[in-house]
Amino acid sequence: MSRATLTDTPPVAKASTGTARRGLGRTFASREFSVFAALAILLIVTTVANPRFLSPQGTKDLLLNSAIFVVMAVGEALVIITRNVDLSVGSILGLTAFSTGAVYAAVPTMPLIGIFVIGIVLGAILGAVNGLIVTTAKVPALVITLGTLYIFRGINNAWAGSTQYFVGDAPDEFGNLSVQTVVGIPLLALIALVVTVVFALYMYGARSGRDLYAIGSDPTAAALFGIRVNARVVTAFVASGALSGLAGVLYASRFNSVGADTGTGYELQIVAAVVVGGVAIFGGSGTVAGAAVGAVLLTTMTGALAALNVSKFWQQAIVGVLIIAAILITKIISIRNARKLRVSEAKNV
Repeated sequence: MSRATLTDTPPVAKASTGTARRGLGRTFASREFSVFAALAILLIVTTVANPRFLSPQGTKDLLLNSAIFVVMAVGEALVIITRNVDLSVGSILGLTAFSTGAVYAAVPTMPLIGIFVIGIVLGAILGAVNGLIVTTAKVPALVITLGTLYIFRGINNAWAGSTQYFVGDAPDEFGNLSVQTVVGIPLLALIALVVTVVFALYMYGARSGRDLYAIGSDPTAAALFGIRVNARVVTAFVASGALSGLAGVLYASRFNSVGADTGTGYELQIVAAVVVGGVAIFGGSGTVAGAAVGAVLLTTMTGALAALNVSKFWQQAIVGVLIIAAILITKIISIRNARKLRVSEAKNV
């Protein structure tokens, strides 16, 4: 009979250790971790080159500039996961931001919660328009939302004209949103964090959230399994519009003025942030947390390149390289996973 020694490891402990190691390995191999690591390296390198980059005020500016993009990226991620895309998010932000100024001009005593409700509801309605057209017309979302991008922008241009609303025209409590802090963290950044956590938990724990992944992987198979594909896709567009509406309200508080051109060009930056953050442009994979980190990475990169005196042209070129690299990496990973699945199935046979 063999006798156990003090150095022997119980089978349960070995199993738990192996599980922990595999979990840790998956974390380090995840796209989200690689994006976070890239962000950390970018911060370190830029701070070494320009120590003022992460000064207290510099850090605050980075968080404030990232907050609006994070909120929009979370909503865009929901749509892209379903194998669609929403190119109208910048126009929705612009329309809701100008609406915020118009409401305060007409009703200066509007409560703070009221202006947030108006912005979110308006954004949700515009998102519902996108979702309903996409699901009923059976036309690619890229085409539909490219059209609504111009429609929403045209409405804003016709409404705004040359009019601009300034943050000083709103009540002090609204303008102070962009300067208020909680334990040193800007309030806008905390709002973005709450949005990210809420939707991350929704995608992880709610059945309707998991349905979005199934739809993005294979819409036909998802329908055969009883998933209401059209309803889920419309819901994703509504959420994207609502979050863009929220971002519009935050924008109106953050920046000095809003007008007809507010939010122009944001849509491409948001899509870029989501793709760089690990959400597959082909749908079916990725996380809203990754999209949020991608938004922070792109915003930080813009600030870092500016701090290093890199020209704006090269800033845009580098972002373009990042987008292409992210898409290629996603494609390579999907091919590798498919190959592993075929090998595993062959062994089981």
